[in-house]
Amino acid sequence: MSIAAQILEKAKLESHVIATAESCTGGMVSVALTDVAGSSAMFDRGFITYTNQAKQDMLNVSAATLKAHGAVSQEVAREMAEGALAHSNATLAVSITGIAGPGGSEFKPEGRVCFGLAGLGQDTHSETVEFGALGRDNVRIKARDHALDLLLRAFS
Repeated sequence: MSIAAQILEKAKLESHVIATAESCTGGMVSVALTDVAGSSAMFDRGFITYTNQAKQDMLNVSAATLKAHGAVSQEVAREMAEGALAHSNATLAVSITGIAGPGGSEFKPEGRVCFGLAGLGQDTHSETVEFGALGRDNVRIKARDHALDLLLRAFS
């Protein structure tokens, strides 16, 4: 059974509905979940917010947070996950924002990806993973897989 199928099975058992907020992965987590037949019962929607403006418009990410920390930060990942939860019928939301490459900077290198996980009645979790300069495709795949793992671990 795929990790996406496991997530959806657990979501069904625990009466959870999932939403995603993705930047650098461009919807890859949503695709993984909706590739599973019957996912519409446990998956509400995915937000692809590639630009800062989209993050603000669709998820209510604060302009002040973006200015203070940049789009690739745990603070923005946290606000993205909370925004996805607030703007959907979901009870659990995961977010991803990062630098897939090529490029990056001394302060925010290629392969840095920040994640958020928000659930109704739960504290929001955020974390940063340094995947390294693996190339754009590989960073995006690793980020997708990590987000799916976060979702799976969110269940009791």
